Amino acid sequence: MPGGLILIIEDNEKNLKLVRDVLAFNGYQTVEATTAEEGIEIARTRQPALILMDIQLPSMDGITAFKHLRADPLTERIPVIAVTASAMAADRNNILEAGFEGYHAKPIRMKELTEEVGRVLGSRLDPKARS
Repeated sequence: MPGGLILIIEDNEKNLKLVRDVLAFNGYQTVEATTAEEGIEIARTRQPALILMDIQLPSMDGITAFKHLRADPLTERIPVIAVTASAMAADRNNILEAGFEGYHAKPIRMKELTEEVGRVLGSRLDPKARS
């Protein structure tokens, strides 16, 4: 069963709950933040295996937060997947060119999200194999 702590940085309560529940079902532990600033601090102190980052956050956007993570020796190597409503091809390209390890467009699709998490973490998730 997969393990590892995943930090979810998401300001929408319904999206946060959905992502948390999907990851928990697949064997992951999660910690959550609703602002970029809170997420950066949690990343520094908890050292998650992966961060799922909303791009449109209050006060500091996800791309700026990502740059802060990459500039800090404590967090520079933590992989980050963008989870965003910015679903245009140009948005996706800009996010990946900024250095994010993955991209998932909202609305959240559970199967695709778990596959992206597994790909980035280097493990293959197959929920049917859990039975």
